[in-house]
Parts: sequence; C-alpha cells; structure tokens
Amino acid sequence: MPYRLWAFKFVCTQPRCKRQKLTGCGVYKTVRRVLDMDGWYYMGTEYLECRLCKKKLAGWSLDILDQLDASHRSIFPAILTYRLSCDLKVVRLMRERTLGNSVTRLYNQLREQHSQTWMSRTLYYLSVCDHFVVPGAAPLRVTPPPPFLDVPSAQWLLTVHGYDVLFQLEDFKARVTSIFGSILKMDSTKKVTKKLAGAAHGTAAWATNVGNEYGQVLMTVLTDSEGEGLLDMAAGLQQRYSRAGVAPPKLLYVTRDCCALMGKGKTAAMFSQWEELIVRLDVGHLIRRFARGVTTESHPLYALFLRRLSSCMLVWCADDVERLLEAKRGELKESHITGLSDAQVLKRISLKEMARHCRRRTRGAEETERLIGELLETFIDATDTLGVRLLDRDRMQAIWQTQRRHLVCIQDPPGVSIYTKKGKDVTKGGVILPVLRCARESTSLESFHLHLNRFIPGMLNVKPDHVVTSCCVLTTVCM
Repeated sequence: MPYRLWAFKFVCTQPRCKRQKLTGCGVYKTVRRVLDMDGWYYMGTEYLECRLCKKKLAGWSLDILDQLDASHRSIFPAILTYRLSCDLKVVRLMRERTLGNSVTRLYNQLREQHSQTWMSRTLYYLSVCDHFVVPGAAPLRVTPPPPFLDVPSAQWLLTVHGYDVLFQLEDFKARVTSIFGSILKMDSTKKVTKKLAGAAHGTAAWATNVGNEYGQVLMTVLTDSEGEGLLDMAAGLQQRYSRAGVAPPKLLYVTRDCCALMGKGKTAAMFSQWEELIVRLDVGHLIRRFARGVTTESHPLYALFLRRLSSCMLVWCADDVERLLEAKRGELKESHITGLSDAQVLKRISLKEMARHCRRRTRGAEETERLIGELLETFIDATDTLGVRLLDRDRMQAIWQTQRRHLVCIQDPPGVSIYTKKGKDVTKGGVILPVLRCARESTSLESFHLHLNRFIPGMLNVKPDHVVTSCCVLTTVCM
C-alpha cells in the first residue's frame, strides 16, 4: 500500500488529466496468489482513483509502480501475470541460464519443494487434530487439509522470465551503453529471416547486427534490404551514442559498401554524424570473395590456397611469436623435452594458441598486392593428381581486377588498437602471456547468427501455411 503506508503522491497517466493527483478509494477486491519457493502466499493492495477522469488503478499496476523510486520499487515482491504471480526469489533463479540449468529443471525442483512442504504441514495438522479425539466421545468431525496446489508449467515460468527481462530493459541498455566500445562490426544474414512464417513470412529479407570489440551485440534489426534499408538503424545508433555522452567509435568493419571510387562510401554516408569514423572491409569476407574463383571446395589444394592467401594479407607480430616460443619451450622443458629448434617448437604450437596470445597486423597495400599476384601466378595452373585445376583462370582474373582496389580498405588504420585484453593473463613455462581478442573480423557476429538460427524453432524453405514459427529477438540487443 504505497499510498497509505509510504505517503507517495501519485498522478494520473491519462493525457487529458494533466497529471491530476490520485486519491485512495479503499482496498482492491482482488487478491493475487503468488508462487513462492516452497508454497503459495496471497497478496492484496489498495485502490487509487483520479478525481478528474474517475479512472481507478490498483496499487500493483505498472502505472503506479513506475512512479516509485528505485529503493521502494525493489521492495515489490513479485512479477504479476494475467492469472498467477511469481515471487522474485523464484524469478532470480532463472536469470543465470547455463547448460543444465533449464526452466524444466527449475519446475521439477519447485514441485518437489512444494510437495514436501505441503506434506509436512498436512502431517502436522492431522497430528494436532488427534489431540481433540476423546475415547468414548462422539467422533470429531475433522475438516480435511487443503488440497495440494500444483506448480504452474515450465512454459509459464519461461513467460515470467520474459517479463523479468523486459522490466530490466533500461538497465541492460545502460550497461551496454557504458561500454559501447570504439570499434564496431556490422554484418547481415538471411538465416534468421528465412525462418519467418505465417503472417511474418516475406516481411524481411535481412537480419543485420552491430557488435563491438568485446563481442557484445549492440543492435539487431530486420530489414527488407541492405544499404538504404539500414538508415534508421544507423540514425538510432548515433543517437544512442549522443544521448549517453559516449565518444563516437573510431573504426567500423563491414562486409560491403566499404569504399567508393570518389568521395565517401555508402556506409560512411549512413553514419554522417561520425565524421572521423574509418570504414574498413573485413579481411575474412575479402578472402571469401577470392574463394569464388576456385573450381571446387573439395579440391585438395583448397585449404592450402586459403592459408597462403591469408598470410599474404596478415602477418604475425614477431615480438608476440618470440614470447610464445619462449613460453612453449619452457613447457617442453618441464616435460623434459629439450634441444629443439625454433621451427620444431613452432610446429608444437597450435593455431588456437597463436590466435589467443599473438597479434596479427596487415602488411600494407603494396606488399599485399605483390604477394597476392605472386600467389595467383603460382596456383593458376595447379592441379590435383587427376588433372583438375584448382582455380578457374577467367573467373579468378576477373575477381582480382575487381577486388584489387579493396586492398587499401583492409589495412589497419594507424593509431587504432585492434586488439583488446580478455580476462587475466596466463603463465606458461614461466612466461606471462596476455589473452587477446581481435576486433578485426566479424566472427563474433557470425556466431551470433548461428545462435539465433538454432534458437528460433522451425525449418527453412517451407511454405508459410505448413508451419508457423515464432521469431524471438531479444529487446536488449534490438533497442
């Protein structure tokens, strides 16, 4: 009863009332049943009325709760749904969703706790009734104990969890905005939109995500086209930076529309408020463009060609590789393996270790162009044992002519740190090694696309009349 007990001054939310004060008009006649950890409890509230429009509001309505300050709002014990309510102690158990910590498991635990508590209370009630039984007297008419109230389904618990996420939306947005990052990555996919069915079928063609160097997804939108279809998204993202007072990002990695022969590229024009923003092409997507000139991906030289192509664009930093070699040599020494050369020690270092502890830099546009030209000359006539060519000469020459201008676009801009430290440093072989995260490629966004594709139920390439699926995109990343 925030009005009677805390003496809060509430106002009417109707536009025509112009914030007319609400007054008390008794106790609300409905009592809500709330799910607790080991049972149920009942909650009542007061009734408030606007003297101008005569609108009445219950004390637990959102129009009333949103007018409370943070300290009193946190005291409100439950989340209300249409018929039942759930205590916050139960809701908090659903916030940490990990492997094995599912809603079904929580449902089974609550059902066991409720049944045990109901059983113990029933036994205690019947034992008390036994004291009123007198031998030789008329039998006492005992009222049977209350029946067991089953726990709502796991689907209802998941709905409550969705309400909890929605109520914390502003907090989530504030947390993300505080660490927006200075390097952004933008990528689009059709995997998600192909699962839209029913009334939503055909309403969107692309799902576009924007992430930062920390692996966080800042925004997700569904559009019917790329390019001009993302103007509203770009305007909203720039507005969020401006409202939060965060410095604009320095670098943006994209998969298309990175540069133009004259003037600004299309992506830079979309983010016109960020005049110092540098737009760069993702190296991985440029490699995939060159891969289109391969006759078949099952060719035995395909993987070798892509590795050499990647080394033509990027090179490992010598200082980081030397430190990792020293650490690996120390580990081998602890295992009583000594006398190995640097090349032998390097073979024992996996690519995953290299990417975790070493940085890579671009070689420069001129050197990259020279190395790729030499690589294409080497592999242009390469065949397997059956005489099948690796590269289609005409197709690869056309790709080389059109993609050569993007070699400037993949270079690391001076003064911008592409790598950020992740977690704590690790010690290997007596050498302290940093754990690094690279912001150059859009691998984190592609992983997010895969997660969304698996998260949304349904099948691809089916008619909308045959299946109706639901597309759930978290508002914490959409806004």
